[in-house]
Amino acid sequence: MTRQERYHTLLEYFREQQPNVTTELLFGSAFQLLCATLLSAQCTDKRINQVTPALFERYPTAQAMAQAEPEDVLEYIRSVSYPNSKALHLVEMARMIVNEYGGEVPDTVEQLVRLPGVGRKTANVMQAVWFGRAAMAVDTHVYRVSHRLGLVSPRANTPAKVERELLRHIPEADVPNAHHWLLLHGRYICQSQRPKCEVCPFTSFCPKKLEHSKLA
Repeated sequence: MTRQERYHTLLEYFREQQPNVTTELLFGSAFQLLCATLLSAQCTDKRINQVTPALFERYPTAQAMAQAEPEDVLEYIRSVSYPNSKALHLVEMARMIVNEYGGEVPDTVEQLVRLPGVGRKTANVMQAVWFGRAAMAVDTHVYRVSHRLGLVSPRANTPAKVERELLRHIPEADVPNAHHWLLLHGRYICQSQRPKCEVCPFTSFCPKKLEHSKLA
């Protein structure tokens, strides 16, 4: 099966089985989605959803969080990964949004990655989920599944290269959903250590056992 045929089969399956898909993070505004996505780095969405209700109740807006100190925010996020640095980033990010963007989350990747703690993956999540644009956020799940299913070449050895190859093959209308399709497939089926191949709908053409296939 050619790479283009794999894309066709995979996209047809997801369009039918998961037509309405979005992030599993809980949020009520662009600022809250930005905070939750920042916090989710190297941490599970389940854990983030456990801490953000209290965090957002106390600091619902950028204006409110900009008035806090990192140690104040830390009290709400101690159970997430790297809580000290994330608390600092959240406060600095909120202050920059207030001081430079009038309290509104900026809407371009270039502006978003200027914010403390915000990398390209987080910026692309905002583009796809909040702004509804054709942006492909590549996290560890998307990176792994893209290689295991042979959607990208072995030369795509960075998230940025995987992003570019996926965008070349996935129709623009599917891109916002495709991030979630690949992410959720990696989170629940094509897992890192023990992939559930027995329930995977793509086993018939998955090239993961081929020589030179990238499994990690």
